[in-house]
Amino acid sequence: MKTPQALLPLIEDGVIDEVLRPLKSGKEAAVYVVRSGDDIRCAKVYKDSAHRSFQQRVQYQEGRKVRGSREARAMGKATKYGRKQQEQAWKNTEVDALYQLLEAGVRVPQPYGYFHGVLVMELVTDAEGLSAPRLGEVELSADTAREYHGVLVRQVVRMLCSGLIHGDLSAYNVLVAPDGPIVIDFPQVVSASGNNAARAMLLRDVNNLTAHLGRWAPELFDTWYGEEMWAMFEAGELRPDSELTGEFEPDESEVDLDSIRQSINDAREEALIRQQGREAAEDD
Repeated sequence: MKTPQALLPLIEDGVIDEVLRPLKSGKEAAVYVVRSGDDIRCAKVYKDSAHRSFQQRVQYQEGRKVRGSREARAMGKATKYGRKQQEQAWKNTEVDALYQLLEAGVRVPQPYGYFHGVLVMELVTDAEGLSAPRLGEVELSADTAREYHGVLVRQVVRMLCSGLIHGDLSAYNVLVAPDGPIVIDFPQVVSASGNNAARAMLLRDVNNLTAHLGRWAPELFDTWYGEEMWAMFEAGELRPDSELTGEFEPDESEVDLDSIRQSINDAREEALIRQQGREAAEDD
C-alpha cells in the first residue's frame, strides 16, 4: 500500500520499516499496522483538529496539567500559539496516560513511543494472530460476560486509583485478546480529582460496560459498582485490590434512583449510536 504521509518520517528515522495495512479510521485518528524489524505493531495517526469533531473538549481538559506557564497562558487566551499547544497537549495526553496506566497495572496496549505526532504501540491480536476484535463485535456466553465485567470493573478501579478516568469507555474501546479484555483509546482521559464532571464520567463509563455486558448476564443491571467505587475513592479508601460487592445504598434524599438506573438504559442506546457512527465512519 502507499505509505501515508504522516508515517514517512518514522520510516526515514528507522522507527518503523513498513506500513502493512490500515487497521481502522475514525473521527479522531487513523490506525495502521506496521512492521518494525521483526515485530508487528500499530501506529496511531491523530487527525488535525479541523478534521475532528470530538464534542465538549473543554469539559474533558478541565484539571489537566500544562507543562509550562507560557503554554498555559496561551491556551487560556486561545491565541494561535495557544490553540497549537492545546492540540499538541490533547495528543500527548494519550501517550502519557498509557505509560501511567501500564505502570498502575491496567490492561492497556504497550506503548513504544511517540514520534512526529504518531503513537507507536502494541498490536493486540486474537488467538490466530489477527487484529483482536472489539468487545462490541463479539457474542458472549453469560459466564464470559460476567468474567469480562469483573475484569473491566477492576481496570476502572486501577485507573481511578492512579487518578484517571477513561471518560469515553464503551464496548468499542475494549479489545478482546486471548487472555481477556484490553482497554484502548485515551485522548479524552479525565483527571479524577481535578475535573468537576469526574463522577458523572466514571458512572457513565461503568454504566456503558454494564449496559453492554448485561445483554448476556442481566443480573449485572442490578449492580452499583460505579457508585460504590466512587464513594470509596472520595473517602480515600479505594485501593487497586479493594473488594467490591456491586452493592450501594445511596442517600435517597439526594439521589434520584430512577434517573441513575435510567442512565444504564441511556448508555445502551448511546452504545448503539456509537456503533452505527463508527461503522459509517469506517465505510467513508
